[in-house]
Amino acid sequence: MSAGRILVVDDERQVRRLMRATLAGAGYEIDDASTGEQALKKIPEFHPDLVLLDMNMPGMGGLAACHEIRDRSAIAIIMLTVRNTEQDKVAAFDAGADDFVTKPFSTPELLARIRAALRRTPVPPTAPMKINLGPLRIDFAGRTVSNAGKTAHLTPKELGLLRFLVQRPNETISHRELLQTIWGPECGGQIDDLRTMIRNIRKKIEIDPEKPEFIVTEPWIGYRLNATPEPE
Repeated sequence: MSAGRILVVDDERQVRRLMRATLAGAGYEIDDASTGEQALKKIPEFHPDLVLLDMNMPGMGGLAACHEIRDRSAIAIIMLTVRNTEQDKVAAFDAGADDFVTKPFSTPELLARIRAALRRTPVPPTAPMKINLGPLRIDFAGRTVSNAGKTAHLTPKELGLLRFLVQRPNETISHRELLQTIWGPECGGQIDDLRTMIRNIRKKIEIDPEKPEFIVTEPWIGYRLNATPEPE
């Protein structure tokens, strides 16, 4: 039985060939594309569960392709890049990516990230679809947040992280627990990725992201949702 369908998008033929062999060996069905434009045409034909998308490609770059894919679909997207700066991570998450992996990467790490992205955080059957945190309104079904007249869209991974915090309000949750819940049990040490995503969510929900009201940092420990959710 297939573990899922993955579309590999990279302009380097050797990378696509290697990824095909690696992912097929792990039980995934694979298709590939060499450009962002080609990927957009293949998605409605192949129906992938996840897209591995190189950030730096000629023509339509990875970020533009990520924006286009996210506008049309909620499928999982992992960005691949040779750069590992916070600016690149923020750009990837802003474009709608679920995760960010730096080349060169190990096969076990990539497979763990893929499993985590495909798994995502399950929605409890009793969880409300819309809640208010004071002036902040969260629409989990629409994947939007609104505060002070400003509305922003959340990526699937941002949505999962915010939902997990909402489910345990006013409780400090450790970095490791957040990472393992949202990224998967194999992922416990990528604290920089968690910090980048928290920073991105704050930009969308806080009036002043530098002085957060809702997601509070507990130094050296983790994060806490500083509010009591009220179902709408």
